[in-house]
Amino acid sequence: MCKARIVIVCMAVLAILVTVQSAAAQGKLQGVWKITEVTMTGPDARTITAVQPGFMMFTKKHYAMVGITGDKPRPDLPQKDATDAQKVATWTPLNAMTGTYEVKGTTFSFHPVVGKNPIEPGAFTTFDFKIEGNTLSLTTKANKAGPIANPLKIKLTRVE
Repeated sequence: MCKARIVIVCMAVLAILVTVQSAAAQGKLQGVWKITEVTMTGPDARTITAVQPGFMMFTKKHYAMVGITGDKPRPDLPQKDATDAQKVATWTPLNAMTGTYEVKGTTFSFHPVVGKNPIEPGAFTTFDFKIEGNTLSLTTKANKAGPIANPLKIKLTRVE
């Protein structure tokens, strides 16, 4: 009987510690972060250090991100008579999304609500994350389709 009580108390303490750690990690995550490096893994693996502008913003429960994908600036879009090809070349690299997020230990999950591209019902992306000083390191872990075989690694620097 005494052993059972000890196990229950230990489990309760562990649950409280995980909740406290998640809350502390979530608090450290809040703010504005500038994307500074992107590493793609898999067959076309490469690291982009000359990233185009991109930011991620975290409040207590919500996130927003906007940025230009790739390592080259978007081409200018003529103010008049832009062709479909010019519109695609200018707007395709733009990425924007916002929604809610939750933290569990050193993992967080995005639950997008609105984005540049259509959002599939039940969509989510899970990341492992680490904060060291003013650097946030993210690694994609899973999404609605399952585990991510070739994770994307993103480094960000706190700007606010």
